[in-house]
Amino acid sequence: MHVLPLESERAACSWSERPRLRPVGVLGTGSAVPPRVLDNADLSQLVDTSDEWIVTRTGIRERRVVTGQATSDLAIAAARAALAAAHLDASAIELILVATCTPDQLCPPVVCRVQAAIGATRAAGFDVSAACSGFMNAWMTGHRLVGAGSFNNCLVIGADVMSSITDYQKRDLCVLFGDAAGAAVLGEVPGGSVILDHIVGIDGNGADIIVAPAGGSRRPASAATVAGREHFLQMNGKEVFKFAVQKLPEVVRSLLARNGYGIDDLALLVPHQANLRILEAGAARLGLPMERVMVNVDRYGNTASGSVPLALDEAARSGRIQRGDLVALVSFGGGLSWAGSLVRW
Repeated sequence: MHVLPLESERAACSWSERPRLRPVGVLGTGSAVPPRVLDNADLSQLVDTSDEWIVTRTGIRERRVVTGQATSDLAIAAARAALAAAHLDASAIELILVATCTPDQLCPPVVCRVQAAIGATRAAGFDVSAACSGFMNAWMTGHRLVGAGSFNNCLVIGADVMSSITDYQKRDLCVLFGDAAGAAVLGEVPGGSVILDHIVGIDGNGADIIVAPAGGSRRPASAATVAGREHFLQMNGKEVFKFAVQKLPEVVRSLLARNGYGIDDLALLVPHQANLRILEAGAARLGLPMERVMVNVDRYGNTASGSVPLALDEAARSGRIQRGDLVALVSFGGGLSWAGSLVRW
């Protein structure tokens, strides 16, 4: 596992010997979901399933899916909401990072569409691809670049239109995914709110556990790949479940321990919303009551890169997070990949 230690809130932490970054916190958050609701009853008209079957296995009751929108459209809406919450004009933004595995096109990057639409004329930017861990990797990158002084602020966005790569003929998969975007503006926060630490990692031996086989350079699009439905996502659900249930508590424990905290210090866990059973199992292994776990998978399903920032924005806007709270963010997904962050709100 590769870990990137950042500044610790406590001077006694062993990471304090590393070069210090300037404090960087969250200036504002935002999110966007399409208006169309696809509930379990709707899916039962497409595949052999039922509300009871879906809820029992996933905890999902409905999800949002686009109608005539692309990933950039959701990303733009989330960005505008985050900028409004941060009380910043887009012209003040210096860096934009967009995490996605469902770009509008292979070229150009989604970030270019976002930058032009919101009028962030001074901003540099690039896309980040790490499947469901994409937003957390972009969050870490933005934090490090702002903390090092390369930029004064960063707009970090996670956005995915998973309905574009979901096979609605496969009931085990089509019940899981939805479309969403979330965003956060990072910069120096008066009053001490600060991002404390990160953990990121991959295990490439699991690369084929979650995969869209065709559409890239290995299997370019052809009549055969389209007929074989190879452009849709394929997943070994049992292996993903085992991986996620093990990795979620592992990352949270590591973040807390190396910063001198225990589970009782954690005000809220904001995890990737893949499956309610994963969240419940991971929380149980941590000894963390579900009351201290942010859950919205029942309403949105798995929105990949949009998942953590959407949940974070909902938690912030609903009052689930208060000033001074210790908050952990954690994600896991294709690659296999994982990422976590510890934040003093």
